[in-house]
Amino acid sequence: MVIKVKVQTHAKFERIEEVGLEEYKIWTTAIPEQGKANEAVIELLADYFNTSPSNIRILSGYKSTHKLIEIL
Repeated sequence: MVIKVKVQTHAKFERIEEVGLEEYKIWTTAIPEQGKANEAVIELLADYFNTSPSNIRILSGYKSTHKLIEIL
């Protein structure tokens, strides 16, 4: 499954909200430095979809707030 994600960093809380068909908005407290926000997004999605973080990879948008993510 491939989903579109909009990430909001520096949030006061961590949350995932489904905003459309296979589209999500994610709030994370992580900062977008040295891949920390991307790691947080992968961890949040793993918990949300009840899967291992190794089953999730960023296809595009590694340095962007808009990402395309594959979940195996």
